[in-house]
Amino acid sequence: MHRTASVCVCVVEFRLAVVQLQVSSIKAENLSRARCRVKEAAERGSHVVLLPECFNSPYGTSFFSKYAEKIPGESSVVLSEAAREHKVYVVGGSIPEEEDGKLYNTCAVFGPDGEMILKHRKIHLFDINVPGKIRFQESETLSPGRSLSMFDTPFCKVGVGICYDIRFAELAQLYSRKDCQLLLYPGAFNMTTGPAHWEILQRARAVDNQVYVATASPARDETASYVAWGHSTVVNPWGEVVSKAGPEETIIYADIDLQYLADVRQQIPITTQRRDDIYTVTYTEGKNLLI
Repeated sequence: MHRTASVCVCVVEFRLAVVQLQVSSIKAENLSRARCRVKEAAERGSHVVLLPECFNSPYGTSFFSKYAEKIPGESSVVLSEAAREHKVYVVGGSIPEEEDGKLYNTCAVFGPDGEMILKHRKIHLFDINVPGKIRFQESETLSPGRSLSMFDTPFCKVGVGICYDIRFAELAQLYSRKDCQLLLYPGAFNMTTGPAHWEILQRARAVDNQVYVATASPARDETASYVAWGHSTVVNPWGEVVSKAGPEETIIYADIDLQYLADVRQQIPITTQRRDDIYTVTYTEGKNLLI
């Protein structure tokens, strides 16, 4: 893509860090590693740090109840302290959350002052059956969330989904229409769906909505009962992959350039060309349903 000249001399940028964490069966170890990685990311100039889905526990229906916590609880306290100590936004991937006898797959977000500013419960539960390859039913143990989740930063508004949420284009469209410029999806795609769909879904959500999209996966552990694909990624509004991990534990970085995003939207102005007289995607807040 060729940039056009802009009359604005101020390019608004901020650094995003995506932590691809090696997750073990020892919760305290996972929390310690996450805290260290947030520190490392902050020391390298990051303003927002994204952790992976189920960063404090193994991923699997047999683990959710064992590792579940209330929020606030042990894991969220660690995230709050890390955010406050390093003056960054911490998007806490997800943890199994327990409330009123129900379990949720939940992402808690903390501001630079350590205060929790958002709690996103995974809306779309991962219930799939690919014969001969993988069957997984989150709904056997988890309950779904029922609301959109966005938070403001001094840079831009951010929308949050978890893993399977990324497959539902309507959610990303709603976030874009509510002025989100960055969408974050902690996720744990597997060795079947990962190579097939992980990157293409991210690029589709980015180019369809002219937003930045970032995903954070656990690092791959071939000995785990559920093997994550890894390959945490950041995609720009042109649909280009600007940063991507391999399968191992690492941190990837991307400088989110909001002037570049504005240029893309000006060059291909889909936001003003939609035919709202023919079709629309709406959020029914009263019923907390996507339609």
